[in-house]
Amino acid sequence: MGLSDQPFEVMCPDCGAMLKVDPVTRSVIAHKSAPKKKMFEDFGEAAKALREADARRDSIFQQSVDAQKNKDDVMAKKFAEAVKKAKETPLTDRPLRDFDLD
Repeated sequence: MGLSDQPFEVMCPDCGAMLKVDPVTRSVIAHKSAPKKKMFEDFGEAAKALREADARRDSIFQQSVDAQKNKDDVMAKKFAEAVKKAKETPLTDRPLRDFDLD
């Protein structure tokens, strides 16, 4: 079976658009966008979604504010733990580097 020189149409599996492909050049020569779907059926649902998004955004912001308040304490504790670990593990040998292995 040989390829036809006539362009053919293919539906995009991702967005549903119709693509017209030229088999000779293997390129898209035309496309027709998929119809847009309604996000909400009425304004009540849209308003409810916006209120939920606002509440979620406020919650995430409050969590970031709390994390910033405790950031100094957490960093000080991490540093103290690293210093403690460095004191417990004395450095007896030189660190082994990649070019030392050859």
